[in-house]
Amino acid sequence: MSPHLQFGYVSRVHGLKGELMVHTFDPSSEVLFEVDRIWVKRRDGIEEEVAIDEANDAPKGEVRVVFEGVTSREQAQHYVGATLFVFRDDLEQPEGDQFFQGDLIGLAAFDVGGNKVGTVEEVWNHGEVPNLVIREAGKEVVLPLHETYVKAVDLKERKIVVELPEYV
Repeated sequence: MSPHLQFGYVSRVHGLKGELMVHTFDPSSEVLFEVDRIWVKRRDGIEEEVAIDEANDAPKGEVRVVFEGVTSREQAQHYVGATLFVFRDDLEQPEGDQFFQGDLIGLAAFDVGGNKVGTVEEVWNHGEVPNLVIREAGKEVVLPLHETYVKAVDLKERKIVVELPEYV
């Protein structure tokens, strides 16, 4: 299992002093207020650990962030489009049959009959219930992350069993 969990990306630079706007995949996520460091994969291929100096709520569900050592708009511009990850060790670990939504990415999805549906490629958090985006051979299935549709999650075997609605 990866030591990091993807949680968002840098959407744009804000202001002249190196502030960045971060879009988190889960609008209710408070991860940037709870950790002191994150892992960053920049668009130019550079990967690095970055310390967080400051994080504040911003309009449109974004978070305004200042990275340690980034003090100008020019420096901040290098991070636009970067994918952001939290260190798994910095989070309280889920208990029992709970899991991090980010751990579902990459799982092979099978229907209750054992037929492969595809691979979980995204988790959308745009409503009351997160949705799994499962893709295979040009087809896409979007299912609510709810016990009605998600019957089993096996992180060790890297698979998920889903109940497909009739319309699929």
